[in-house]
Formats: sequence, C-alpha cells, structure tokens
Amino acid sequence: MNKSMPRFVEWFIKVFGDHPLALSGLVGFLGFVFVAIFAPLIASQNPYDLANLNIMDGLLPPMSILGNGETSWLGTDALGRDVLSTVMYGLRISLFVAFVAVIVGTTVGVLLGLVAAKQGGWIESIIMRTVDLKVSFPGILLALMLLAIFGTGIDKIIYALIIGIWASKARLTRSAALSEMQKEYIAAAHLSGLGNWRIMLRFLLPNSIAPVLVMIPMSLSGAIGAEATLSFLGVGVPITEPSLGLLIANGNDYLLSGKWWISIFPGFILVILVLCINVVADRIREFSNPYLKNLE
Repeated sequence: MNKSMPRFVEWFIKVFGDHPLALSGLVGFLGFVFVAIFAPLIASQNPYDLANLNIMDGLLPPMSILGNGETSWLGTDALGRDVLSTVMYGLRISLFVAFVAVIVGTTVGVLLGLVAAKQGGWIESIIMRTVDLKVSFPGILLALMLLAIFGTGIDKIIYALIIGIWASKARLTRSAALSEMQKEYIAAAHLSGLGNWRIMLRFLLPNSIAPVLVMIPMSLSGAIGAEATLSFLGVGVPITEPSLGLLIANGNDYLLSGKWWISIFPGFILVILVLCINVVADRIREFSNPYLKNLE
C-alpha cells in the first residue's frame, strides 16, 4: 500500500475495495443522504405546503398527470401530495432523527462508560445498574412509555431513541476501557500527575472507542427502524412533517381499496435504506473482527 496515501483512504480501500456488495450499499446510503439533504431542490413540490396542494389530484396512480401538467411518477396520496416528493422529505425527517439520536446517544454512552471504568466504586455501580435496568426493557416498549408520558414530536422521539441507545454504548466502552486500564501507559499517566478527566479523554477514549465506532452503522439502522415503527403507530413525528414510517401508516387505510402506491413506495424505500446500512455495517464488523477476517 502506498505510504503517502491518507490513512482513511487506505482503510476505505481495504474495507470496500474487494467487496462490491458493501460498496454498493455505501453508495446507496450516500445517495439517500444526498436526496434527503437536497430534497427542497429536487422534489417537484413541497408536500408540507398545504396551500399549494390540489385536492383534485388526490389518489392518482403512478405516472398520472397532475392538474399543473407535471407527471406524478409514484402517484399521489389522499391530499394530492406527490408520493415521490413526500418520500424525499420523509427521508429528511427519518435520517435527521436517526443521526441526532445516534450521535448524542453514543456520546453520552461513551462518556458514562469511561467514567464508570475510571472512577469505579459507587459511581460505577450506579451507572451500570442503570444500564442493567434499561436493557431489561424492550427498546420499543420503553420508547412507547416515554412518548406516552412526554407526548409526540421530533424532539420527543429523539430523546426516546437516545435513552434507548446510550446504555449499550456505555457497557461496551466500559468493557474496553477496563481492558486498557491494565496497561502500563495508564499507570505512567497516573505517575506523571495527570488528572482523571485528562487521562480519560487523552488516553482511554482514543483506545476504547473503536468497538463503539464499529457499532454505529448498526445503531443508525436500528434508530431508523425504531423511528419508523413509532411513527407508524402514531406516537412519533407529527402528521405535518411525516417520516417514512408515518407515510406508510397514512396509506395503510387505502391498501384494500387498491391504492397500494401510497404505502408501498415509502415502505420499499425504507427497506432499501435499512438494507444498505446493514450491508455496510456487516462489512465493517467483519473487517474489524480478526476471527471473521481470517474466515474470508
């Protein structure tokens, strides 16, 4: 490998270079992210702007011509919204909620895991017993309980997902940090007079976070699925800003009447999105596991 090549590029080639399926999953995921970011520029209409919707365009099948002369490639829903446009905007909500929840939940979990490993004693006991209490509840059930108490909304569902994410990250970080604390460089850091927080952030964090980073893509996939489930059940995002899960729920009542496209297309996009992330996550996990690498 070229020594002048940046380390990230070298790592990327090793992980995805000989695995076209994983590379296709990564390209597909980045494509979804691109569409979500630039949805206002790509979509033919803003489905949230009810003033510009024509109710006479409601429930049109795919490839129909709207009243304004444009083609609705994936059909329209009961409000006359272009399904393709709603899917693009729904991706924005789903990915935004998942990204924020995973980033914040992972950060909180990593910090608490480091504190538990470094401080020990009653602090570790409180953190780890809280982790045990959290993992004793099914994730969806816990989120439903929290949303029933605090109400619905994008911010509320993010909080619920964060609570569901941080515990596993704290347990994984603590395990890795305890292993690192047995090494000589930690003892040397203590002898040099460095404080606990400096040791945690400067030494323990960089050497303990690798297992957590490997799990982030899978956590992202899980967060997208959990948000879609909660929104489908009507306790997630508001109806004025529907995510993919709520779009599927909106068309559920029309499936038996032959208006299949309202639910099928958002559901298909959700499945492909989660599949792309899972393919990438599996490849990164395989590459990071020495035992699995030896089986290739």
